[in-house]
Amino acid sequence: MGYDFTVYKGSKDGSIQKASTHRDALEKDQVLVRVTHSGVCFTDVHYRHTDMALGHEGAGVVEETGPDVQDLKKGDRVGWGYEHDCCGRCSRCLTGWETFCDERKMYAAADLDQGSFASHAVWREAFLFRIPDAIKNEDAAPLMCGGSTVFNALYVARVRPTARVGIIGVGGLGHLAIQFAAKMGCQVVVFSGSDSKKEEATKLGATEFYATKGMKELKIQSKLDNLIVTTSSQPDWNQYVNVLNPGATISPLSVDSEDFKFPYMALLANGFKVMGSIVSARQVHRDMLDFAAFHGIKPINMTYPMTQEGIQDCLKTLEEGKMRYRGLLIAQ
Repeated sequence: MGYDFTVYKGSKDGSIQKASTHRDALEKDQVLVRVTHSGVCFTDVHYRHTDMALGHEGAGVVEETGPDVQDLKKGDRVGWGYEHDCCGRCSRCLTGWETFCDERKMYAAADLDQGSFASHAVWREAFLFRIPDAIKNEDAAPLMCGGSTVFNALYVARVRPTARVGIIGVGGLGHLAIQFAAKMGCQVVVFSGSDSKKEEATKLGATEFYATKGMKELKIQSKLDNLIVTTSSQPDWNQYVNVLNPGATISPLSVDSEDFKFPYMALLANGFKVMGSIVSARQVHRDMLDFAAFHGIKPINMTYPMTQEGIQDCLKTLEEGKMRYRGLLIAQ
């Protein structure tokens, strides 16, 4: 007995290939999930030229459970994100930082034959997240990575409710970061290339908005305690040095192959802190979902069918910078 299900893979030429994969009978705490929705992240663009199943922002419904599953049952709504497994015994795992486990299993590094661009998936119960009743699957999927990433940045930087939080970029990550920071009680200061997204950013919770294109020096009402960078590439760091309070924390979330190069003496003289972070560990991820459910935080989605053509259209829109703001694939 086993399970055969459809997955959509990348390929050498970047085209999306429909394929199938197989899982044997469920063991231990494994769960078979029928995928209803998948968020699309720019990381999926990076791996579309790789022979692997794509997608890591899954939401769906439990269809079957393994013998050691304790809490989930058939019909429950669940989601999953970037991490699939960890050793469970090292110091990182035992202190709630399993995202840094040496034996962690992450998207594009393990389980390459399955992802969220699929009809089904089999994951451990320990790495599935029950979706709160107040959140629909279509809104939950993009939170599994996009929401998890920005919430974790706020969490590890220990952002205070009284903080002035700068957010660079109003995109897939930025529009979620604005909402989370605003609902935490922060003053949210948004930086974007032009004024085209000012009205939307304000509706999401921004208290100030600054267009940066062509600006040699930024001038804002008062300096920032935190700066979260959500753009697809690093900003001109020199442009932001003078708008940061001494001791400010910088959280760069851009996936960029270039080295981090920051004005060195400004870093020393002002005691700036640069805080790296990835997606949330599991308890923080649960907290993120509960927070989003309580405060009504939702992604703004552009929807596409979960087909070869739909996935290719979605990735094209994302690559061209025309996505507002998260791509969402819907199972047909």
